[in-house]
Order: sequence, then C-alpha cells, then structure tokens
Amino acid sequence: MEGRATEGLRKLGLALPSPPVPQGSYAPAVRVGDQVFVSGQGAMRDGKPLYRGRVEADVSLAQAQEAARLATLQGLSAVGALVGSVDKIRRALRVAVYVASSPGFTRQHEVGNGATELLLALLGEEGRPARVSLGVTSLPLDFPVEVEMLLLVE
Repeated sequence: MEGRATEGLRKLGLALPSPPVPQGSYAPAVRVGDQVFVSGQGAMRDGKPLYRGRVEADVSLAQAQEAARLATLQGLSAVGALVGSVDKIRRALRVAVYVASSPGFTRQHEVGNGATELLLALLGEEGRPARVSLGVTSLPLDFPVEVEMLLLVE
C-alpha cells in the first residue's frame, strides 16, 4: 500500500532521484531519534549541477524555484535511503533555503516556495515547516540554491 508521500509523488508525476552522493566529508542525512537532519542539497542532473550561478544574473526566478524543488526531492531521497521509505516522514519541521543572489535580489522567499510547496503537495499541512530563505554570495559547486531540512519520521 502506498503511503502519503509516495502517493503524492505519483500524483505529481515525480520520482525520487538516486540518493545523493556526498561531495565532502559529511552524511547526506543523519537520524537522531525521530528526527532526520538533511544536509544541504542542490539540484543535480547526471551528476552535475542543473543550474549554476547567481539568481537573477545567471538563473531566473523560475529556474531557481525549480532548483529548490529538485533539491528538496534530492533531500527526500536521502531520507528514504536512511529510514527505508519517504512514507515514514510524518512532518516537515524546518527548511532552510540558501539562495546565491545577485546584488539587489530580494525575492529569496519566492525561491523558498519551490521547496515548501512541494512538501505541502506531498504531506499536506504536515509539510508546512518553519522556514528561512537566505541570500548568500555563493554556494558550493556554484549552485544557485541549496536546501536543508529537518524532518520528523516514524
């Protein structure tokens, strides 16, 4: 029987990517009791960043929102690999969205919606986390967006 997250992915026509491979000395996700901390994830395709550069100068707002959504899927894949299934996710507690921003760009919160709207679509109101969207000068691998999460699991 499908769980809530798997059913949501199916309805959206989405599939989880392969679990992320760390690009350094860290774990993609760490479980402590009923909480999973997901390391910062960027949108990858074929092992390379999907987009590169700063939002507004190099990457459009729509592309940044897509990157946030795909980075969230990447993080969910890490959780599924760690706990056995994304259907064990009970609640999104906190999401941090880091946006490599061009000078003067102030729509980081709209980029963050790419991550949290996906969680809402998959988990209903349990997918509505506390969230921060921050503008930064650069991110690893020249990602325009990086997403980290704290999730409650069974």
